[in-house]
Amino acid sequence: MAGLSREERAGQLLMIGTPVDAPRPLARDIDALHLGGVFLAGRSTRPASALRADIAALTRAGDIPALVSLDQEGGSVQTLKGPDFPLLPSAQRLGTKSQTELRGTVRESARRLDAIGITLNLAPVADTVPDDVGAANPPIGAFRRQYGSDPAKVAEDIATVVPASQDQGVLTVLKHFPGLGRVRANTDVSKDVVDAQADAADPYLQPFVAGIKAGSAAVMISSARYPKLDRSNIAAYSKPIVTGLLRERLGFQGMVVSDDLGAADAAAIVPVGERAVKFVAAGGDLALTIRPQDAEPMAAGLIAEAGRSPEFDARVTDAARHVLTVKDRAGLLHC
Repeated sequence: MAGLSREERAGQLLMIGTPVDAPRPLARDIDALHLGGVFLAGRSTRPASALRADIAALTRAGDIPALVSLDQEGGSVQTLKGPDFPLLPSAQRLGTKSQTELRGTVRESARRLDAIGITLNLAPVADTVPDDVGAANPPIGAFRRQYGSDPAKVAEDIATVVPASQDQGVLTVLKHFPGLGRVRANTDVSKDVVDAQADAADPYLQPFVAGIKAGSAAVMISSARYPKLDRSNIAAYSKPIVTGLLRERLGFQGMVVSDDLGAADAAAIVPVGERAVKFVAAGGDLALTIRPQDAEPMAAGLIAEAGRSPEFDARVTDAARHVLTVKDRAGLLHC
């Protein structure tokens, strides 16, 4: 940390998307903007050897190695498929299996990801979808991404999944805090997604608490609204939710990641250059956008605000420390 410029600290707070089958052009931005992470977007059936070469090129593109992430949940949400990456059951199906079977499936998947250089999987989904909502929940239930409808049972599964993945070298991201299981719209395509029930004593927080206790490296913040927790902001821009609830009340000390702040309609309530600033100001650490073109305006916004506000500059330093701590945990730092 002591050796990083303001520009380098700001860059560490960005995770930028790039097409999984053609990721290498992002290497220029990783180097120029000091990007903290890469998100492999889309779907691929390429062999592990080809993916490994691309990921290695991205990891070593900057002075500080980048975290390389993807969505390898299973079911409908599985970035890598094909002979080297067998189809994974959906979380809903895995939630009906024994803890032994669940652990084995996750371990094997993480082993394959670790072998090609993936350091961060944007999983598991810790959202609980009520039985009476089911597929009427567009972001989670419609795709069977939930482990179940009972938060206590989901919590048990999350407590199994986190160490199963992380012990194989792939760090986990609990998502989508404080929960998307009850909403009736998708933040990707709707500007106003609301959970009117969630509060600080919500039983649907149990899976997130279980994942935090199990040592998950990161938690992802949703872009829905939770009026009982914050009447004014979506969760990704909410200090009461990110700092007050997640950090202070639940005691999470790891890395806080945003849901997509680029293409998602729910995040587009402010200009692109202000989105990472609002997320970091709320207490977030790593702002994710799936759009490569967002890297430069987001970096510029962070740098400008840090130059204007000593308080925000201190927050940038704190956030960068969280990112670097996760990189150290992933074995990426060699001081």
